[in-house]
Amino acid sequence: MNDGDRSPLTLGELIRTQRELAAMPMRRLAEMVGISNPYLSQIERNLREPSDRVLEAIADNLKLSADVLAASTRTSDPQGQPDVVAAIRRDPDLTRAQRAALEEMYQSFASVTVANRRRGAADR
Repeated sequence: MNDGDRSPLTLGELIRTQRELAAMPMRRLAEMVGISNPYLSQIERNLREPSDRVLEAIADNLKLSADVLAASTRTSDPQGQPDVVAAIRRDPDLTRAQRAALEEMYQSFASVTVANRRRGAADR
């Protein structure tokens, strides 16, 4: 398999990989970040998504940028997402909170448009 065949790492996989490259035990990173070892384990296994504060603390302790860390990972559901949502999620110039707000606004606008189309079709 060549580099072009590999899918991007999830956020948890990237955190685990960076922690291992730093030769840092999970327990030590959890302690430095101020979270429990089981919580960090859940983050690394993609069972929980870290808050912005936790992500920033993880990134700081791994000597990374939180925004770059989040932007360099794939989304949890890459199938079937609109191009607009994919672009919002990839944009490194937005914070996680900004991405979430824009995605929510887009989905809200799209839902209204779909509802209006259905209503118009029903009136015909």
